[in-house]
Amino acid sequence: MRRVVVGVTGSLGSLAALHRAAAEARVRDAELRVVLAWQSPGGELGSRNGLSPSALAECRTAAVERLREVLGTAFRAAKPGVTLTGLTVRGTPPGAALVDTARGVEDHLVVGTGSRTPMRRLLRPSVACYCVAHAACPVLVVPPSPRRTSSTRRTDATATWFRQISSRGVRT
Repeated sequence: MRRVVVGVTGSLGSLAALHRAAAEARVRDAELRVVLAWQSPGGELGSRNGLSPSALAECRTAAVERLREVLGTAFRAAKPGVTLTGLTVRGTPPGAALVDTARGVEDHLVVGTGSRTPMRRLLRPSVACYCVAHAACPVLVVPPSPRRTSSTRRTDATATWFRQISSRGVRT
């Protein structure tokens, strides 16, 4: 069976990718598989150092609840119009979890670009780049919305303006 696999986090970019994936699934008459990758507190090293099974179960339950919230937010107004399967995958990095899920020959993988600020690039590698480099199936990378980009710039400019005023001793 053909599948369109999409990774979500709940961010605006992942919601845009989810809607694009739903459209792709409708066009391809494919199942939509929505994946939320999660990891235990402290990463895999933290889970090996004494994280109890009940704590892991709580993390898994929180991931399932987060996936339900994301799907509720995304499809509140209208149903996706395709068979939808939600899946929470414990994995680090998230890109590896997505590539493992979309391993079929007829699969398609859809990912958002996410936030790529300089600090974010240093702390976290790009999930989209990982998927493009490692996936055996076609990967569709959904760029950020132009509206989101312009509002982000406006917010960043406002924050810079407030920081400049604060540094001069004016209260904000």
